[in-house]
Amino acid sequence: MIELGILFGLLLMTALALIFVLLRRRNGKTENADGLLIEQARRIQAQNDRVTYGPGSKNSLPTMRDPYRP
Repeated sequence: MIELGILFGLLLMTALALIFVLLRRRNGKTENADGLLIEQARRIQAQNDRVTYGPGSKNSLPTMRDPYRP
């Protein structure tokens, strides 16, 4: 019975340590160049997707992604 208490205690301590690390990492900002370049590429890709697939693009030819093709 003591072994189960030790096992569950270790599992609980591990879970609390992981939660603490994850919460602490979330508050940090991206300060290295690689992270900033990835964020910039994602932002540009999102902007291009909004232009390509937005409501103003209905006068273009249908693509494979369009749900309706006449």
